[in-house]
Amino acid sequence: MKKLVLLCVLSAFTINSFAQVETGQTGAWYMYFFNHQFKDSQFGIQGDIQHRNWNTLGDLEQLLVRTGLTYTPKDTKVLLTLGYANITTGSFGDSDETSGENRIYQEALLPQKIGKRVFLTHRFRYEQRFVENQDFRTRYRYNLFINVPFNKPTLEKGAIYAALYNELFINGQEDIGDNRTVELFDRNRTYFGIGYVLNPGQRFQLGWMNQKTVAWGKGQIQLSFHHNF
Repeated sequence: MKKLVLLCVLSAFTINSFAQVETGQTGAWYMYFFNHQFKDSQFGIQGDIQHRNWNTLGDLEQLLVRTGLTYTPKDTKVLLTLGYANITTGSFGDSDETSGENRIYQEALLPQKIGKRVFLTHRFRYEQRFVENQDFRTRYRYNLFINVPFNKPTLEKGAIYAALYNELFINGQEDIGDNRTVELFDRNRTYFGIGYVLNPGQRFQLGWMNQKTVAWGKGQIQLSFHHNF
């Protein structure tokens, strides 16, 4: 009986939390991505820092800090990564409550070119997630990035380009502990943006992303700086 009552309370809390998300309100994500190849080496580092807001600024959705060691096999353009991320997730609205997550991930980036101007990147990522107050979880992600320069043949200095992506998230298990479950489908993100290449190692992008979960969907403005050094 006690377990049944606890389950009802948890379910009500979860439903209420989802209901509080204002799907008509546009959020904003501010992001910095970096990539560095060690000199005369197949190894490097990459990562990102993201400040995600439920609104334009001030209502924290997530603070994400992620970095990893990269490896490029000889005679390929494939980039393999073993990394770690720390995520602080905030509640929607006036609440200052947050929860934490530590994450280990493995990733493969596979570039591809179609025709003269369409540049694709396939990203496959596998995550091992240690989420606060939940059992150990895993997740599979696939992202297809598409960049198409308008005024240059490649993503060279001065290029203005269309940037698009779609990413699918699939949970590795449904049971997350304490009689709580999640769907195997976790979320999907679709993005449309415009980018500008300041120089071969620095790019800016501004765009709009729609994120859909089982419970809600929400639009986000994304401003990002991509830095290869």
